[in-house]
Amino acid sequence: MASKERFLTSNKLYHGDCLKFLAELPSDSVDALITDPPYSSGGLHIGSRQQSTASKYMQGSHSKHADFAGDHRDQRSHLAWSVLWLSEAYRALKPGAAVCIFSDWRQLPITTDALQAAGFTWRGVAAWDKTEGVRPQLGRFRAQAEFMIWGSKGRMPLDRQAPVLPGVIRSPVRKADKHHMTGKPTELMREVVKLCERGGTILDPFAGSGTTLIAAQLEGFNWLGSEMLEHNIQVINQRLATLEPQAA
Repeated sequence: MASKERFLTSNKLYHGDCLKFLAELPSDSVDALITDPPYSSGGLHIGSRQQSTASKYMQGSHSKHADFAGDHRDQRSHLAWSVLWLSEAYRALKPGAAVCIFSDWRQLPITTDALQAAGFTWRGVAAWDKTEGVRPQLGRFRAQAEFMIWGSKGRMPLDRQAPVLPGVIRSPVRKADKHHMTGKPTELMREVVKLCERGGTILDPFAGSGTTLIAAQLEGFNWLGSEMLEHNIQVINQRLATLEPQAA
């Protein structure tokens, strides 16, 4: 337990693998899990999914954002890995804690299965509407939605200290606000973090460029995060340094 004491202080960023980070968290210590893990998606076939993340997720061959790890698993290994990290997160969360995990349409079934296999109660799916500007192709539906699978660690009281959230959040991706190849808009995440009860601590084991952590801090929540890539750690620290003192 002594090794876990360092995570009792909130607003801490861990550089390393999420499974090691989650294993060090004290049990029943965190109020919400809100995270955007690698989808291992980006193609209809395994060959497409094993391309570089820039090839899968960016238009054109050039990207100013770094490639990221953990996005090349097949569906079975992605499911097994998801159950592993979600099980550790389940242990670290307080009873009744809320959980929200981003996914695309391909991995939606696997993500809902993993959530339940790890012990969580699955409570529904909300949608992020990315608006009409995303990769339009003639004769096809616009791929303008990603999904937020949400649930809780056991019973969720009806009198939680949190607002009613919309089932669909419309928020465009803006270049000036994009710090990661698959980064989510800050305004979107400022809404999503409100799923946590007021004054709580939000856990994000896949911090990426830190948008969930930034949104949590701007909305008055505490946070704990981990990120594997050194480049992203630098981006997060730079972004945190720009926050106004009163937002801390």
